[in-house]
Amino acid sequence: MKAIAITRAATHGNNIEFLQEIDLPVPVATGHDLLVEVKAISVNPVDTKVREGFNADVPRVLGWDAVGVVKSVGEAVTLFSPGDEVWYAGALGRAGSNSEFQLVDERITALKPRSLDNASAAALPLTAITAWELLFDRLGIEENGNEDDVLLIVGAAGGVGSILTQLASKLTNMTVIGTASRPESQKWVREVGAHHVIDHGKPLTEELTRIGIKEVTHVASLNNTEQHYPQIIAALAPQGKLALIDDPQTLDARPLKAKSISLHWEFMFTRSMFTTHDITAQHQLLTRVAQLIDNNTIRTTLGEHFGAIAAANLQKAHAQIETGRSVGKIVLEGF
Repeated sequence: MKAIAITRAATHGNNIEFLQEIDLPVPVATGHDLLVEVKAISVNPVDTKVREGFNADVPRVLGWDAVGVVKSVGEAVTLFSPGDEVWYAGALGRAGSNSEFQLVDERITALKPRSLDNASAAALPLTAITAWELLFDRLGIEENGNEDDVLLIVGAAGGVGSILTQLASKLTNMTVIGTASRPESQKWVREVGAHHVIDHGKPLTEELTRIGIKEVTHVASLNNTEQHYPQIIAALAPQGKLALIDDPQTLDARPLKAKSISLHWEFMFTRSMFTTHDITAQHQLLTRVAQLIDNNTIRTTLGEHFGAIAAANLQKAHAQIETGRSVGKIVLEGF
């Protein structure tokens, strides 16, 4: 089968050019695995991070978002049958979705939304899982609740921010404030449901004062946490909650003490990485998100379609992700 893999480490500068086409045998589904024929994928920051850190002798297939058709199933599979159209983000420690066929555990997979084409659906799984877990599992927000609370989403125009803004504004009673610095990204954040949009290129507390918000109860910091950390602490109300998904080099938790601010990490690969007792929760939440798509509660976060799943197009997608200026998700479709 055809696959696009990272084939060489970065020795001098970037290794994007070493995303190259290779040929691999079609894997065989056993246990809880599905063998999926991949139809569309999207590219996430995790792809670029794993590519940059690659230093192995064997090429690695990247990709952690896919839509496809089940071709065969392992002997322990109970949730799916051949022919089912599915979507998933996969597992970090396994071969990724940038290939014609992929193995994925049924417990982190769901039927794709019926109302979306493959490319539009591929934009969503990883970010939807991340956003859902951050909002409801980590921050402890309740559906149809938290009417007196204010959520600040730092970096709301990206992939996770785009779906998190929708989930928070549609499924809770919180006031949702998104940050974005450019006119086109601010427009996007408004379109996906933020009640207010502020500029994270300026002090967050000043921007909040400008829109009449004294303090926020919850913060989802999706990028550049180190840069915004002092302002986030200043903006949070006493006993507020901070959740983050990025990778700051250091994070001193001591400044959180005076306000009794709680700190939460979200990493959507935790359940698959450790085969947690509740691993099937990702199947359940992707099923729920598909229902929300099909009843028009939320919509795809597809930003740009980069064409077929090919080495040159993946190289362009990685380069675009690394600018930090993507709006919505980048998708590729077909081989």
